[in-house]
Amino acid sequence: MTQDEKWIARYNEVMTFIMTNKRNPSKYDAEERGGYYTWLKHNRKQMNAGTLKPERVEKFKELLALCELYKHKNQWV
Repeated sequence: MTQDEKWIARYNEVMTFIMTNKRNPSKYDAEERGGYYTWLKHNRKQMNAGTLKPERVEKFKELLALCELYKHKNQWV
């Protein structure tokens, strides 16, 4: 499996997780942190640094829009 295929597979996993659970991956849950949360964080850093491959940027922006939709809101503010 190529790197692009692995990236697409993980992208689909994260997208399915968010759509199924109606929330973003938690950094406190070991399974979610090791799989989804870290992947999101790493790709967000790459995108902000400008090192994310151009063909991945558009798909990742779609995922970030979905993340923003289910963003946790601080109930104390």
